[in-house]
Amino acid sequence: MSWFYDIILPFSLGLTFFLLGMYAMRIGFHNLAGERMERMILRFTQTPTRSFISGLLSTFVLQSSSAVTVLTIGLTQSGVLSFANAVGIILGTNVGTTVTTQLIALKLEEFAVPMLLIGVAMWLQRKLTIRCLGLIVAGFGLIFLGIDTMQVMAKPLEHSEAFRKLFMDSGSSIWIGLFTGTVFSALIHSSSATTAITMGLMAHNIFTMETALAIVLGANIGTCFTAIIASFGTNTASRQVAWLHTWFNVAGAIVFLPLLSILAKITASLTSDPATQIAHAQTIYNLVCSLVALPFAYQIARFMKWLIPEKKRR
Repeated sequence: MSWFYDIILPFSLGLTFFLLGMYAMRIGFHNLAGERMERMILRFTQTPTRSFISGLLSTFVLQSSSAVTVLTIGLTQSGVLSFANAVGIILGTNVGTTVTTQLIALKLEEFAVPMLLIGVAMWLQRKLTIRCLGLIVAGFGLIFLGIDTMQVMAKPLEHSEAFRKLFMDSGSSIWIGLFTGTVFSALIHSSSATTAITMGLMAHNIFTMETALAIVLGANIGTCFTAIIASFGTNTASRQVAWLHTWFNVAGAIVFLPLLSILAKITASLTSDPATQIAHAQTIYNLVCSLVALPFAYQIARFMKWLIPEKKRR
């Protein structure tokens, strides 16, 4: 029963608070700008660079790269958005997820309850704008409360022989980390939550930095499963969007896996705090991958069209 009270209960409660906070923020942002989101995406997708910025901003507003990818799939399926323009949006979504992670790295857990109370007070007001802002503030409060709650399980895990053997004594721990991040993000549909949990555990030095970064790479892959599911039964362009998101993150993970020790050294030179190192590493990884791929957006679009060709009509 000690496992239940020491690990399972705080983890479940913390994850629930975190996901509720993400949902509250998404509702607040959506009510403030959601109705204009589709128009903004269509207006600012004339070039790969503008598409990239649209994907970045949309992901921060909707608090979900999966939500933006699903929206992009819907626009592509309807023929309103071309697949070539969708490439920039997908590249931007990966960078957009790092904004929330950087905010989490500020360690504002002590403000969790005040933010939650202020957010609820704002939500009780009559004016719609204040109510929406209240949801956003309360959402952030819930996110930080969730992180604080989940950190309760860090100490018991640190002393767990099974956990230590799995992540610390395994020579292939980065592969275990990659697999863990992928599966967990696919199950909870949130790479931000997976990254936040990893940051919380690393604050207590539960496993090596390379393993933690591998989990973050896996989280990027796992969040793509929502888009793949959304693409079932859609047209070819929509499937191309979903698989582009997936293959891009898989390719990025394969390229960066041998470089994790270098990435860990770079982030260690920026800050001594392990959780902040993870946040910086995720930002560097997604920025590098997206900015390297951005100039080749049209070539990537042609490659995906070759990989997933349009079915010929008889």
